[in-house]
Amino acid sequence: MLHRLRQTGFFRNLQFARRNIRVLALWLLAAAALSSAFWMWAYSEIAREREAVVLDARQSASSQARAYADQLDRSLAQIDYIMLSMKHYWEETGGRIRLEKQLDAGLVSSNSDFVVTITDRAGKAVTSTRPFRKDFSGFSSRAYFREHQNGTVRGLSISEPVIGLRSKRPQIILSRRLETASGAFDGVIAVSVEPGYLLAFSDPTTIHGGDFIEVRKMDGTFFAEKSLANAASGSTQYRSAPQFPNDAGIASAPGQHFMDARPRVVAWQKAKNYPVVSVVGVSVEDRLAKYREREHEMRFVALLVSAVLFLLGVGATVFSTWRGQKLRDAKEVTAAYRLATENAQDAFYMMRPIHDENDEIIDFAIEDCNEQGAINFGARKEKLLNTRMSSHMSATFRDQLLSIGRIAMAQGFHEEEAFMPAHGKRPAQWRKRRLLRSGRGLAVMVRDVTAEKAHADKLHQLANSDALTSLPNRHWLTNYLLVAIEKARVTRKSLGVLFVDLDDFKNLNDTLGHAAGDELLKAAALRLKEVLRPQDSVARLGGDEFTMVLESIGSDRDIVTVAERIVDTLHEPFVVAGGHRHVVHASIGISVYPQDGEDSDTLLKNADIAMYAAKTSGKGNYRFFHENLSEQLVSKLTRQAQLKQALEQDELVVYYQPRVCGRTGELTSLEALARWRHPSCGVMQPDDFIPVAEETGLIIPLGEQVINKVCDQLVQWRAEGVPLVPVSVNVSARQINSGSVSAVIAAALERCGIAPDLIEVEITESATVGESVVASAELATLQTMGSRLYVDDFGTGYSSLSQLRRLDMHGIKVDRSFTAQLTDGPQDLALFRAIVSMAHAIDMQVVAEGVESAEQLALLQGLGCDEMQGYYISPPVPASDVLLMLQKRHLYPG
Repeated sequence: MLHRLRQTGFFRNLQFARRNIRVLALWLLAAAALSSAFWMWAYSEIAREREAVVLDARQSASSQARAYADQLDRSLAQIDYIMLSMKHYWEETGGRIRLEKQLDAGLVSSNSDFVVTITDRAGKAVTSTRPFRKDFSGFSSRAYFREHQNGTVRGLSISEPVIGLRSKRPQIILSRRLETASGAFDGVIAVSVEPGYLLAFSDPTTIHGGDFIEVRKMDGTFFAEKSLANAASGSTQYRSAPQFPNDAGIASAPGQHFMDARPRVVAWQKAKNYPVVSVVGVSVEDRLAKYREREHEMRFVALLVSAVLFLLGVGATVFSTWRGQKLRDAKEVTAAYRLATENAQDAFYMMRPIHDENDEIIDFAIEDCNEQGAINFGARKEKLLNTRMSSHMSATFRDQLLSIGRIAMAQGFHEEEAFMPAHGKRPAQWRKRRLLRSGRGLAVMVRDVTAEKAHADKLHQLANSDALTSLPNRHWLTNYLLVAIEKARVTRKSLGVLFVDLDDFKNLNDTLGHAAGDELLKAAALRLKEVLRPQDSVARLGGDEFTMVLESIGSDRDIVTVAERIVDTLHEPFVVAGGHRHVVHASIGISVYPQDGEDSDTLLKNADIAMYAAKTSGKGNYRFFHENLSEQLVSKLTRQAQLKQALEQDELVVYYQPRVCGRTGELTSLEALARWRHPSCGVMQPDDFIPVAEETGLIIPLGEQVINKVCDQLVQWRAEGVPLVPVSVNVSARQINSGSVSAVIAAALERCGIAPDLIEVEITESATVGESVVASAELATLQTMGSRLYVDDFGTGYSSLSQLRRLDMHGIKVDRSFTAQLTDGPQDLALFRAIVSMAHAIDMQVVAEGVESAEQLALLQGLGCDEMQGYYISPPVPASDVLLMLQKRHLYPG
């Protein structure tokens, strides 16, 4: 056994290890040194990541503070605009303005959180959007009133939060001085808002953990705060008011400054035009939670690396005994390096400078290169070595390479990218050249970066282009408008901004699906590009909104010409979704530099306001911006607020219009029709508020109220002991697509104990032809519940009888326009007869809407129409008048 161990060299290796104990110690020391170095790196990395977390918190706080300051500035600007408008009107008319009339007309908001009051020079209230006593003079004691009275403040005054004289809740007062024609004090116009109003625009998704958002005055006066603990309340995280040394900044605040003792990064930003500050506090502790997990991970890795290094040190000791292997490995590495460089795509050169008698570099000799380097010069390697660089290239490139070679020799390193035009069979290229001084010569690497440059250009294009239409996007427009405005300012030319919105585009999405909508948007983008002049540009902002920039405008007529072309070209039908012809109109708002604004934000905002005016005045046209258009926007917002308040205060009532059997005149059903009992305008018809509800999404809670009111009314009639008939409720495509209609009806039926067949559902045609999976599921659920489904206003949309049969609809309600034409001639009569015949062929009932005369009734009876509805039978009536119909049953003799 001992002899065998000796043969294997075990003893020789053991003796060798003893003789090389110093080598062992050196490798272990090296391993320890590397381990220490790694620990140092790990701790530095931990510190760097901690700093990155803190830096991210600072950047987040700073960006949010700027964003909220911009929003705050716009909110205050809207209020200030209303005050300036009323101040101007007051002073122009000698004080004959009455806010009560403005409120009735819907020109100012009736929201109780937003109150406008005008007081005379004695502090007595003259007019207000909220009721007051005529002899009420408590305003004269207010600090803001005395400031305006004494002339201390001439512009806008923003008070600290005070207790409202009427609301008895904290209020912030924004006020301006009123003056007579001679400049004497004539009173004050004031707007009081809840403190939380100043934070209504904030995004709750940006608030995490101990973060908060506050609004304060520049002197530190507190207005409002929003955090996870406080939702826009009057309480603050600060123990004492902070100080703001300048308009904007960021600082680390220790926990002793705050009620919860949590340290934060605090950023503040003053609003651009008003002395208020947006303050954002970001909790550093919350953001360091994940960092601590990373710290534990780094410590574990450092321990693992230390163990590995120790094992490597021991293994390296064994490896060091084989010195001969090192030489062989070195030779192999050299050979591998030569093989790698010879087959690399990059070109490598070793160059030696050639000097003249003045020691100036006049050329370079090529001492070594790889195959790619020889290919770049168009020569074989053996013919290239030990030749002058200048002998292989033109004078232009020779001088260029000589210049950068001199720089690299002087500075030790040089790197650049250069464009190489096409030459012979070689295409144009971008090359990256790196020159490194090596001893007395240069090591040169040349790489083809054409693909990388093309990729960078592609990324730039993607960042500035709309993916759907390939038009420039909002990011591009923001940068381009700055340049265009500056150019117009320098050349003293006008510049036009056109805000283009496709009217009724949502109907296309609802009826034919989003794929058809995308197809139309791409076609519309092509048409818009065709109508532009060479110097003009068009961008897509998103959705169905486009913006055009017209440069070098001579007069408004130039803009009108382009606007009319847009209207005309978009009026031509689009063929989408495999053959559907769809017509869209364009509502265009126009603002002109410099009279409508001198910066991009103002021009875009005013063009948007003008577009809304064009849309509300009939669509398919254009409007230039005027100052009074802002008042119209305020009126729209007021109507939206009033409708929301009407839903909250239960101002909706339901009228009922009967449907009768065509043969017998017996009452078969009732249609529920919503009316708005407006406090000042009286009972309003659906056309006055349903479009607003559709546009703002309020149609969903409105429809829910109608359904619940109908079910409650059925319970009341049942209590009267009269036989009930089904009641149909109208449901729009938006309600169907919300996926909540079936649940609302089911809940109301269960609450009232009513049979499902007593509630019928009338839906628009657009809800039957869309591709929405949600809508299809809703219709199927309603049918499963036992409710009958009718298609309302049949003939005005895109549905077909075969499609309605597929959806298993119970019947159709033919639009009143067909009924009105029955007496016009035999063709109109034949058309109605065809509708009735086809509907009966697929077992669907036909209801004729808009029956207005005995002649129409007789013709419909002759056509075999199943049911009738219209003013000839009965107009919509209140619920109190329906009881007699339910008792009478027959509304005309059969």
